[in-house]
Amino acid sequence: MLRQRGATIYAEFLGGSFTCDAYHMTEPHPEGTGITLCIEKALADSGVAREEINYVNAHATSTQSGDLKEYEAIVRCFGQNPQLRVNSTKSMTGHLIGAAGGIEAVACIQAIRTGWVHPNLNLENPEKVVDVGVLVGAEKERCEVKVALSNSFGFGGHNSSILFAPFK
Repeated sequence: MLRQRGATIYAEFLGGSFTCDAYHMTEPHPEGTGITLCIEKALADSGVAREEINYVNAHATSTQSGDLKEYEAIVRCFGQNPQLRVNSTKSMTGHLIGAAGGIEAVACIQAIRTGWVHPNLNLENPEKVVDVGVLVGAEKERCEVKVALSNSFGFGGHNSSILFAPFK
């Protein structure tokens, strides 16, 4: 129907997941179990193999506990995939509270549409355990996005992971 009326289709929503780990009001579980579960359930819902994900728009609020737990969950879910690119929209916008997830989903769709992933601004001192090779640097990068994952994690352990791909 969209094609019949000449609408531009920017991306396809493949699936997603919502979880609530309720571990702490502002901190994720120390092992990132709620984050990992949310990503794994999103993969299962979408039917996408983890190897197909090559772009993650991380929730990344620049907190020591949250960012590291999300990074560890990404590594648990995707391993050391050299094709994976990870960035955070909040590095450019700040935290938009209730609008953050929506803007980050748009960033994923724009990456799919344009073939560019935006930079990680102000990333100066990553934790030593972080493989900075997966992180987008201070400049935007070319990336032919196969499947994009957008993570949003809120107070009280409310977690969301959604997947987008180019429309076929």
